[in-house]
Amino acid sequence: MYDVLDLYEEEYDPENPLVCFDEKPKQLVGDKRTSIPMKPGSPEKYDYEYVRNGTANIFVAVEFKAGKRVTQVTKRRTMVDFAQFMKMLVDKEYPDVENIRLVMDNLNTHKEKSFYEAFNKDEAGFGTKFMNLQICASAAQRHP
Repeated sequence: MYDVLDLYEEEYDPENPLVCFDEKPKQLVGDKRTSIPMKPGSPEKYDYEYVRNGTANIFVAVEFKAGKRVTQVTKRRTMVDFAQFMKMLVDKEYPDVENIRLVMDNLNTHKEKSFYEAFNKDEAGFGTKFMNLQICASAAQRHP
């Protein structure tokens, strides 16, 4: 963890961006009943019941020192989804950068194997841009 904190104290270097990555599952819900609009002296009224409309996954990569954030919503969170997001990040957001320092947790999909699962051997080599990979321990590992 102290390695990651040391990275945050470094000066900003656009040639070696420090990018933090995470993902979050999100439940998609809808209203079961139509809400009653507010009127003068009365707030909007809505029901606590909801209709479940499935789930989605949100990927986010943040380069704090540049004020940059990249997000993508996917139906699932698989190795292939992770690899495709990373490829998009490299190709579209950092095409001229040789080295991206990536900070992320140690989720089972955050592995080099993901790139080879999603792409052919030649194409999977883009993963070498992440030379200084910093993996933070999960909350369960930090607090025994």
